[in-house]
Amino acid sequence: MFLRFQPRAESDLVNVNPASKFRYLLLLSVVTTFLCAGFKPVSNVTSTPEALLVLGGHEERERFAAQLALANPQLPIWISSGSPQEYAQKIFAQAGIASDRLNFDYRASDTVTNFTTLVDELQAQGIDSVYLITSENHMQRAKIIGDIVFGSRGIDFKPIAVPSHNPPEPVEKCLRDGARSILWLVTGHTGEVLVRYSRKNSGKSLKLL
Repeated sequence: MFLRFQPRAESDLVNVNPASKFRYLLLLSVVTTFLCAGFKPVSNVTSTPEALLVLGGHEERERFAAQLALANPQLPIWISSGSPQEYAQKIFAQAGIASDRLNFDYRASDTVTNFTTLVDELQAQGIDSVYLITSENHMQRAKIIGDIVFGSRGIDFKPIAVPSHNPPEPVEKCLRDGARSILWLVTGHTGEVLVRYSRKNSGKSLKLL
């Protein structure tokens, strides 16, 4: 007997009442907790990285990546929704990085979609291991998402944390985005629309988001 999922369009989810959305995300979070507790990446401590992946959000990540790229001149660089392209190109050019090594992608709007928008493209190019570059306080959430999304395609990653003075992110964000990653595995949707909805209604009942 096979289970078939009939996902709604993500835009339809905003019409669900807040209490139902909260229960739905809470259930996914509980599932994520159990799955991630025993989840082991395929081999991300042994594979040799074949590319650099920079998660956008802070300029210092790109500057850090440029220095790492100097030490790994054979590796292409992927920047997911980082600084505006012209500005980011200057950062890498000033570090002596050739522009033909840079791959800019601006489809992602958050950390989950940093991974889901690129995973198939990386796989199609035969890349099965990357350096994952993001801020130190953001790394735990990125690793949870990466284990689920990249792990589903057999892509390993070596986390490289950029020093940060910001406090660690709350565990709720890790649970939420772990749940969204599992949602993507099951339905192909990331729950991104719920995050956008919550930002517009930040003072209301969906404080989990």
